Amino acid sequence: MKTGVAYLPLHGGRAPRWLFNKMVSLSGAILELMVMTWGTEKVLACLADPFWFQALGCILGFDWHSSGLTTTTCGAIKEAVRKRGNALGLFVAGGKGKTSLKTPGEIEQYCEKNGISEASGLVYTSRMVAKVDTSGIQDGYALYHHTFFFNREGSWAVVQQGMHSENRYARRYHWLKSHVTSFVDEPHSGIASPRKQEAILNLVAHQSAASRREMTQLACLGPDKLLREINCFDTLSLPRHHPVFAEKFHPERMQKTLTAAYEQSPDSFETLIGARGVGPKTLRALALLSELMFGTSPSFREPELFSFAHGGKDGHPYPVDLPAYQASIEMLETCLRQAKIGRTDKIKSFKALSLFMKRNPEPSDESQ
Repeated sequence: MKTGVAYLPLHGGRAPRWLFNKMVSLSGAILELMVMTWGTEKVLACLADPFWFQALGCILGFDWHSSGLTTTTCGAIKEAVRKRGNALGLFVAGGKGKTSLKTPGEIEQYCEKNGISEASGLVYTSRMVAKVDTSGIQDGYALYHHTFFFNREGSWAVVQQGMHSENRYARRYHWLKSHVTSFVDEPHSGIASPRKQEAILNLVAHQSAASRREMTQLACLGPDKLLREINCFDTLSLPRHHPVFAEKFHPERMQKTLTAAYEQSPDSFETLIGARGVGPKTLRALALLSELMFGTSPSFREPELFSFAHGGKDGHPYPVDLPAYQASIEMLETCLRQAKIGRTDKIKSFKALSLFMKRNPEPSDESQ
C-alpha cells in the first residue's frame, strides 16, 4: 500500500446536511464490511492510500477535485465510526481547524475507555506527524486538518491537509505506521508527480541526513553563540539558491526557543523537531548555520507525490497502472461476493465503487 501527497484546489462552502448524512451512512457501511472481510489493518492501509481515499470521497458524493473532499470524508468517517461505538475496533480523533487540536485528548479518551495501553505512543505519533509536515517539510502549506485513525492493536494512519494561501491549493498528506521506519528520514513514499513546485526546504529527505546531524549538534551549543551567528545573516551575501532563507531573522524572538532546545540537549533530530516551540523559522536558521559553518546543505527536493487516480488512457498524469487497477477491482469484487443478503447499503456502496473503478478504459498502445 502506498502513502504520499495529493493536491486539491481550494473551494469554499460546505457539504449540505442531507449529503453529509448520506456520506456517513455509506462510509459506515463500507468500513463495516471491510472490517468484517479483512480486519482493521486493511482499513487503515486503505485510508493511507491517496488513490483509494480519493475514490471513496468521490463515491460518497463529494466534489472530486475539491479540497473539501478531505475534510468532509474524514468527518463522515469519524461520525460513522462514532455511531457504531466499539463494534468496528476502529477509532478516529481530530479533524478540521480547532477540532484538530483536540486530537491528543480524544486519543487518550478512546484508549482509556477501551483498555488500550498505547495512548502515550499514539499521542506522540500524532504530534510528530504534524510537526514533520509543518516544519520538517517547509513547502508553503499550512496545516489546518489532522485526522488520526487507529485500532486496538496500536496501528495507525493519518490524513492531514495543508493550505497554500498564494496558489490557492490544498495539499493532502497520508501516513501509515507500517511504512514509517523513521519520522525524520523519508517518512513518505509513493509515486513522483510531474507537478512543478516552488523551491522548498525538505529536512526529512535522505539527502538532508548530514544537515540534520549538524543541526542537532548546533542546538546543543549555547544559545548566545548561535544568536551571534544569526545576527550576522543580514550582513552576509548569501547564494541565490536559498530562496527559503530570503527573509529577515529575528534573534530576539528565537532566544527563548533556542534556550529551551539547549536545555533539552536533543540527542537526535527527531527530538529537536519534536521540542516544544521549535518551528519552521528556528529550523531554517539552524539549517543555514549548518551549511555556513559545516558545509552541510539540506535538501530542497520536492517530496514524492501522488495523483488522484490509476492513471489515464492518454498517459496523463501517467499511464494507467494496470496491476494497481486490477488489485482495486479484485478487492471490491471480493467484498461484493462476501456481502450478506439484506445488507443493501453495503451492497449498493460497493457496487458503486466497483463501477467507478471499471469505468476508466484500458490504456491505448500509445500511452503505455
